[in-house]
Formats: sequence, structure tokens, C-alpha cells
Amino acid sequence: MENERNLDRLSGLLYKLCIIAIVGFFCWYFRSVLIYVVIAFVVSLIGHPLMRLLRKIKIKGKSLPNGLLAIISIVIIILAALLFFTQLIPIVTGIVRDSSIMNAKDIPYDSMLDKVNEWAIGLFPSLGKDFNLVAMLLEKIKELMNFSNVSSVVGSVASVASAFGVAAFAVVFISYFFIADEKLFSKIICSFVPDRIEANVQSTIRDITHLLSRYFIGLILEVVGVIVLDFLGLWWVIQIPPNYALGIAFIAGLLNVIPYVGPILGYVIGILLCVVLKYGMGAGIDVPIWLFVLLIWGVMLFAQLIDNLVYQPLIYSTSIKARPLEIFLVLLMAGRIGGTVGLIVGVPAYTVVRVILARFYSDKKLVRRLMPDIDKEKPEVIL
Repeated sequence: MENERNLDRLSGLLYKLCIIAIVGFFCWYFRSVLIYVVIAFVVSLIGHPLMRLLRKIKIKGKSLPNGLLAIISIVIIILAALLFFTQLIPIVTGIVRDSSIMNAKDIPYDSMLDKVNEWAIGLFPSLGKDFNLVAMLLEKIKELMNFSNVSSVVGSVASVASAFGVAAFAVVFISYFFIADEKLFSKIICSFVPDRIEANVQSTIRDITHLLSRYFIGLILEVVGVIVLDFLGLWWVIQIPPNYALGIAFIAGLLNVIPYVGPILGYVIGILLCVVLKYGMGAGIDVPIWLFVLLIWGVMLFAQLIDNLVYQPLIYSTSIKARPLEIFLVLLMAGRIGGTVGLIVGVPAYTVVRVILARFYSDKKLVRRLMPDIDKEKPEVIL
């Protein structure tokens, strides 16, 4: 009898392993489709609050149908994204175009640059007596930004564009159904779970969507906030022309999405572009180069401090209810596992994990100590 029970347990275990293997292979084989679904789910997290606002608009005392509200929400999201990029990308390309026609020979020397050049020549005599650090940096930037290099990858861009078009259509199409029916994603997941835990799974998905929705909306506001602070500082303090200041701030704001690494890249790119504009076009405040660089760094550091002290606490503590130490450790591990991609998806993934732990393993002491009580703030129940 005991042998029969052990055999039944082993058979059950093998059956579960086979199911897991089949599901894993299915997910791997159709990974592109799953990526579309995940992106559409993220879009729906932004679309749901927008749809609730639109639902408050009454026509003869009645709200518009959910299908029409979902279409309007998607159109608003697409138009906002297009407006954002179509207005700012030309500014960024303008910086590239203008910097590509600058003449490195016209770059003036500075007393501090003289010392740097002398130090570099003394350290590397092969550089020659006419070595100019800024000229070298400018030439390197021109090589990276040279539009003639773009022509060599036109074919690749065309293939990528076609693939992007298919992906964009798929994401928009799937997003429509997720936005129109706010319970659709929950229904799909619950169709694969046993009936005894379906109610708990529904509550878990509701909590996850509620927290992630606030997180992504807060992340968008954070990017916009950093762009505004960098733009005002570069325009008013550094006296960079507003169109160039906005382009540099746009680059820094987008890079700020990458924790820790992104802001540093923003500093480097912002300082290099400002130096190029100063010595190539005469833009910027008339101060020595070392003070010019220091002022740019100070402006961008101020924006980063506001982000760290104001924006991020509001996003992490309020939206996903996580402590700063938790986020720091999560990002360290996510960066170790997945590099830059891990840093970007680390916080959303951790939010999903911590909600699941809080819902299904709340009786464990470690979970009770690390996870806040998510039941203190009940998200809106979708009827």
C-alpha cells in the first residue's frame, strides 16, 4: 500500500513537471506574442485611469459605451506619445546637425585647457604640441553623430521599422480589449488556476494592477519633471538656447528611467553637448571651461536631487508602498541579473512578487516583517 502511494505521488510529480515543461516551451516558442501581451497590459494600466475619467463625462445622463471609451483612451495615449516625440526628436537631431558642421580648428583655448593639454602632452608625448582636448572630443562626437554613417544602416532600419509596425499594431489591438474590459487580464489568468484559489488570485491581480498603474503614471510624471528642471536650469543658468536646452533635457529625462546608471549617462552627454555648443556656436554663459562644466553638473545634479528627494519617494513609497532600502537592494540584484534591462523592469517585477507573497504567504514571519499590509488601502473594485 505504501509503495502504491509513493508511486502515485511520483506519478503526480512527473505529471506536474511535464505540464510545467510544456507551458515553458509554449512561452518560449511564442515569446514575441507574450511580449506584446505584457506591453499591452502596461498600456492598459495607463489607459484604465484615463478611461475612468472619461466615464465621468455624461451625455444625457449616460456615459459612453466602454468600447468607445477604450478607443478614445488609446487615441489619447497615441497622440500624446506622438506629440512628445515628434516635437522633441527634431530638436535633438538639430543639435546633432549643428554640431556636425562645427569646425574644430576654431575652438579657442582656455587657461585651464592649456594646463590639461600640457599635462596630456607630458604624459603622452606622441600626442604632439598642437594637441587640443576639446577639438579631439568634438571630432569624436562628430564621428558618432555623422549622418553619413546612417545611410549604411538604412536597410536594417527598414526591416526594423516593418517589425515595429507589426508589433505596434498588435499592442494597440490587444490594448483595446484590455482597456475595454478591465477584468479581461484577470479572467485569462484565472482560467488556468484551480477554483479553490481563484478568488485570492483575483484579489492579487487587482492589487498588482492598482499598484503598477500608479507606478507607471508616476514614472511618466517623473520623466517630465526631470526634463522641466533640466531645461529651466540649462536655459536660465547656463544660457543655452531654449531649443538646445530642451533637447539635452529630453535626453537626460529619458535616461533617468534607468536607475543609477541613467543619471550618470545624462550628466556625461549633457556636459559634452553643452561644451560642443559653447565652443562650436558660442552658446552658453561666458565663463572659463572648468566653471562652465561645473555649472552644468550643478544644474543637472540639482534636478537629480529633487528627483531623489521628492519624485522617487512619491512614486516608490506612495504608489508601490516600498521602502527605499528595498528598492535599492532590488535594483542591485536586478542589475546583476539582467543589466540595464534588469534595472528597468526590476521595480515592476518586484511589485508583482511582493504582492503575491503578501497575499499567499502572509502567515510567514519573514513576509510579515518585509511586506506592508496591502489591505490597509483597498484599491477600487471594478464591478
